[in-house]
Amino acid sequence: MTRPPFFLAAVAIAVPTALLAAPRTPMQAAATPPPAFAQCKACHTVTKGGATMVGPNLFGVVGSAAGSKPGYAYSPGMKAANLKWSRATLDTYLADPKKAVPGTRMAIPGVTEAEKRKAIIDYLATLK
Repeated sequence: MTRPPFFLAAVAIAVPTALLAAPRTPMQAAATPPPAFAQCKACHTVTKGGATMVGPNLFGVVGSAAGSKPGYAYSPGMKAANLKWSRATLDTYLADPKKAVPGTRMAIPGVTEAEKRKAIIDYLATLK
């Protein structure tokens, strides 16, 4: 049975349109680090199994226990903090690392703008 040409044309239009209209996953939405993450890249890698630099690799950080990534020498304060990196704990920490975890080795004084912290955390949440 042959299909009418208009049927094939309709399918040729409908399928790509449906794919473009499909909801995007967070991973697709944050494939590129936000501009706010630029200062983070100076000390952290974000790829699975990525190297430790001045700071630990951040792949999979959201949902993990603070001070638990192998291969990085965490400060005693970070090891003792007993934190789980959720959006809320990351927001508090990024706002003022030294206040949130006294003795942390995080070099930056903090990300004061809430929108920038949110962009960083949204990006980190995609790294799974």
